Amino acid sequence: MVKKNSTKTKVQPYEIGELDHYLFGQGNHYEIYKKMGAHEVTKNGKRGVYFAVWAPHAVNVSVIGEFNDWDETKDKMKRGEPLGIYTCFVPEAKKGDLYKFCIETQAGEKIYKADPFANYAELRPGTASRITDISNLNWSDSKWMTAREKWDNKEEPVSIYEVHMGSWMRHPGREDEGFYTYREFAEAITKYVKEMGYTHVELMGIAEHPFDGSWGYQVTGYYAPTARYGTPEDFAYMVNYLHKNNIGVILDWVPAHFPKDAHGLADFDGTPTFEYPDPRKGEHPDWGTKVFNYEKPEVSNFLLANALFWVEHYHVDGLRVDAVASMLYLDYGREDGQWVPNIYGGNENLEAIEFFKHLNTIVKKRNPGIVMIAEESTAWPKVTDKAEYGGLDFSLKWNMGWMHDFLEYMKLDPYFRKYNHTKMNFAMVYAYSENYMLVLSHDEVVHLKCSMIEKMPGSYEDKFKNLMAGYAFMTGHPGKKLLFMGQDFGQHREWSKKRELDWFLLDKEPNRHLQAFVKELLHLYKNNKCLYEYDCYPEGFEWINADDGDRSIFSFVRHSESGKSNMLFIINFTPVERPDYRVGTTCRRKHTLVLSSDDKKFGGTGKRRPKEYKPAKKECDGRKYSFRYKLPAYGVAVFKF
Repeated sequence: MVKKNSTKTKVQPYEIGELDHYLFGQGNHYEIYKKMGAHEVTKNGKRGVYFAVWAPHAVNVSVIGEFNDWDETKDKMKRGEPLGIYTCFVPEAKKGDLYKFCIETQAGEKIYKADPFANYAELRPGTASRITDISNLNWSDSKWMTAREKWDNKEEPVSIYEVHMGSWMRHPGREDEGFYTYREFAEAITKYVKEMGYTHVELMGIAEHPFDGSWGYQVTGYYAPTARYGTPEDFAYMVNYLHKNNIGVILDWVPAHFPKDAHGLADFDGTPTFEYPDPRKGEHPDWGTKVFNYEKPEVSNFLLANALFWVEHYHVDGLRVDAVASMLYLDYGREDGQWVPNIYGGNENLEAIEFFKHLNTIVKKRNPGIVMIAEESTAWPKVTDKAEYGGLDFSLKWNMGWMHDFLEYMKLDPYFRKYNHTKMNFAMVYAYSENYMLVLSHDEVVHLKCSMIEKMPGSYEDKFKNLMAGYAFMTGHPGKKLLFMGQDFGQHREWSKKRELDWFLLDKEPNRHLQAFVKELLHLYKNNKCLYEYDCYPEGFEWINADDGDRSIFSFVRHSESGKSNMLFIINFTPVERPDYRVGTTCRRKHTLVLSSDDKKFGGTGKRRPKEYKPAKKECDGRKYSFRYKLPAYGVAVFKF
């Protein structure tokens, strides 16, 4: 038998082959980013760059850049079937060169697009992609990465410091914005976070975006850390540095929508490539953005691989998924007639639901210890339940209900708080329906909502005492914690991305006192298991008195798994001193005062008070045992027993 000559050429490891087409077309090519985009390779003994881009409806594609004087005729790309992935090898291209794809559309137009898979971008206002090599990043965080595999967010302390890099701190007196680089930020933020006692940093707006005013929520470069603060190597240095100092890194991640910028993903090949074709599904009327088409396996794959890219390639410890509700509901932000029901006539986006199940199961399966956080603002059921039980399989959900009720209560004149007592205890009714995170995020201190301190009622001094009481309640309440930058020292002005935080306020005593109090709370939280290990279990929390509305006082206990080192919280939300206050307790064990807001270091009177309290056999709050405590105005007292 004579063998026929094969015309099939051998596919090199760096090239897009049959298997890549198949997996990408199935939506399961979890490391597609290693082949798509621009990668330095050696072909036939010659060093150059291999380019690959998905443009299924393009007539022709060429790569243009500094290496060919932006000449559209020089480096034509070859179309690969069945998906329409265009590829080419350019020996003249090298690391550092700027480039774009020139796409000839079916309408006969030529459009110029940045690379969706680019790992680095030109500094804005430039819009080109930049060739780089991120295959050999310098990591020395193996101790952290090994420990992460056994980390369980349900049972570990999570207190997140949410930060916008460009406005946290700046270099004064420079002609440019004075941004800290990733490396400068790494050292400065680490020092601050360690001192304060936060466990994680959550970074807003890290993926490349063209417009500063979007805060990073209008992404054009999903696979590129923004060039505003440095190179990809600098970004990796930052993550590595934080890990070596035992600080976790969470990124804001935006799979819900993308902007219409001409160089971005919108109408990528002249047709709706990444977005739904029907504008009733494919556009957000409120935001003026495009919506990803989760029906397309390739689009779903683009996002799945992107999540894995940040987690696996850059060692990021978790993703806070932005605007989950906008993805789940087809009628989100739309009037009647402006949206398309699903096949069953409902308003649920069935493809988005499946996307979340796929996303969370695969990210967590491949990377044990990773935390996936949903910014989900509705009562959608089972957000943190497992996919096999019909859930979306997120690790944690932002508790927006708690946040709304908490802020409404805190803004009230103390006299009226007694009529709104349930705003503070209602969250415990549903506290275990999901795995929750309590958040006071950037969204609450912008757009004329006032800063956290300015939301508080009363005199200047009272504002700080109110906020201390509120933060103490938040610390003791079940759920992981998040504070936005500036909230821990009483930033007066609303947050603005145009300037750094008002650090000069720490020259003032009330601001220093507040910061010292938050620091104490954070370390108390991190160092006491009863405040976090039972967050997701009813056994971990017990009201002593949830109904003391007339006096606006809350008392409750946080239990540890061992039954030892429990904590009793007493919080007075009025300016009325209660010298004869008596509190019930669960046992006769000695109660040690571990935190008092009346300490001088927090701006209190500094009056001496006993450190230990022995409960007497005297009924109070429906309890057999109780003890007296002189409760100051806006007083906070925490006891360990």
